[in-house]
Amino acid sequence: MLPHAIGFDRERYISLQSQQIDARRQQIGGKLYLEMGGKLFDDMHASRVLPGFTPDNKIAMLQTLVDEIEIVVVVNAKDLERQKVRADLGIPYEDDALRLVDIFRERGFLVDNIVLTQLDEANAAARSFKNRLERLGLKVSRHRTIKGYPADTRTVVSKNGFGRNEYIQTTRDLVIVTAPGPGSGKLATCLSQIYHDHERGIQSGYAKFETFPIWNLPIDHPVNLAYEAATADLDDVSLIDPFHLAAYGVQAVSYNRDAEVFPLLKVLLDEIAGGCPYQSPTDMGVNMVGSCISDDEVCREAGRQEIIRRYYKALVEERRDELDPTISQRISLLMGKLGITPHDRAVVRPALEVAKRTKGPASAIELADGQIVTGKTTPLLGCSAAMLLNALKVLAGIDDEVQLLAPASIAPIQTLKTEHLGSRNPRLHTDEVLIALSVSADSSEYARQALAQLKKLRGCEVHTTTILGSVDESIFRNLGINVTSEPQYQVKTLYRKR
Repeated sequence: MLPHAIGFDRERYISLQSQQIDARRQQIGGKLYLEMGGKLFDDMHASRVLPGFTPDNKIAMLQTLVDEIEIVVVVNAKDLERQKVRADLGIPYEDDALRLVDIFRERGFLVDNIVLTQLDEANAAARSFKNRLERLGLKVSRHRTIKGYPADTRTVVSKNGFGRNEYIQTTRDLVIVTAPGPGSGKLATCLSQIYHDHERGIQSGYAKFETFPIWNLPIDHPVNLAYEAATADLDDVSLIDPFHLAAYGVQAVSYNRDAEVFPLLKVLLDEIAGGCPYQSPTDMGVNMVGSCISDDEVCREAGRQEIIRRYYKALVEERRDELDPTISQRISLLMGKLGITPHDRAVVRPALEVAKRTKGPASAIELADGQIVTGKTTPLLGCSAAMLLNALKVLAGIDDEVQLLAPASIAPIQTLKTEHLGSRNPRLHTDEVLIALSVSADSSEYARQALAQLKKLRGCEVHTTTILGSVDESIFRNLGINVTSEPQYQVKTLYRKR
């Protein structure tokens, strides 16, 4: 099976999913608050485990309803205080919230409202962000921490509960509630709105668009297990929806947090709106992803590979932060269920073999045709930079003996690093190599041919035998390359610059 095989029907998804949302709106009547689980934009996890699902697939689907939709972005004030960062992009949640607003508006969506949840007056970061948002012309609603939420339904559904939250003034009947990350308070925001609508005599309801776990795939399907690996730090576990099984005698996959909160959600909706239209967490969902898988084996293999990637990610984070191996052990159990090991990732063994042979850091990349290209550490280049140049030469059909970068062009960069910028390592990183290659392309046909191949690296897999620095991580992320690393540092030191 080729690494870039397609297993998901993007166009079928756009059609079916928009139809399903429209059907739910008809069922609910009035205003529908649709909680969007996971990433609404840049859903990299979905694109990795469902090859063919593009990172913007959800937003492309919603564009079929663009004139009927209003988007509300929710940010947990405690995440601002903790300076939480979106790991896949490396930016703080407050910056990601603004980035999302820009993206949505560029695509024609109405976005005027930001909600700050779990807010208290002592949170200086939240106050500062609120002022910043208002200066930018956005409307900000403040939602308080509710004592006893969600178990104390009498307090929650009262003037001392949801009644303390500021009402979000929306103008359309389909309101998408999204956030930069998990634990934002999207559900509470939806329920708070329904409470305030009910107080105003407005009919409204709630539904959930949670991509994973996929309810109509087996619970032990690698795509569903990959979701468990991705949320191992949250203690999320996929399970058979007990309420759905009891109500309909049909097995459907849900996860522990939805199953735990559903009885209370049902009570809340009963008390807020006088009735709950759902018999199970599965009933709440509108997810049609499972019906758009075109090649199950491709998606199974993609799920297995994602679990291995998540395993390496956990190992590296535990090494960096000197943590106990809790997360990596949880993911290791999932690997055991599927009978896979780290060496089932095609780039791992070649990178380790080069490192063993050269007695230095090494890396390997798997190209779209399945070919493996390696890189070793040299006096001029780090292993990632060397591997990148080697891969571009292979893609451009350039002989391995050809030097894309002459040592004379590298020397001034090394001098700048070591004599003026305080670096002890003279080797070029990936960003420096790409800059040098770009400069060389003006006079070298080989460099020009190699540079033209960069776009073919998107979606490729890389493994390195040492933990990457932030610069190399960023370059690989920007190129769309999936990278894993052994949990080892090249140099043993106590202090490390992040």
